Amino acid sequence: MPFNRAIPESKPRPAKPAGALGALAQAEKMLDVAILLPLAAFVGWLVGAWLDRHLHQSWIGVAGSLFGGVSALVYVARMAIRSMSGAGNGKNSGKGSSNNKP
Repeated sequence: MPFNRAIPESKPRPAKPAGALGALAQAEKMLDVAILLPLAAFVGWLVGAWLDRHLHQSWIGVAGSLFGGVSALVYVARMAIRSMSGAGNGKNSGKGSSNNKP
């Protein structure tokens, strides 16, 4: 008996919930980005200033704030890539394809 693959649906299901719940989830992500970027730079500066005082240096505070800002940007970029690839809804999870059954 020949094997016929199932015909895919013509309309893909929406990945995001529609309505007020979807708008609330999107607003929460934007708020997370807006708070995360300056907070990470500030925390990096605080740690660097503490290390400056205890190690008698003057450059660690600047390096700490740069490190905090760069790490926040990397986190935001990874979050954006994950949301664009659809990893949040089970797609592209890195576990291989289950469509290769004979």
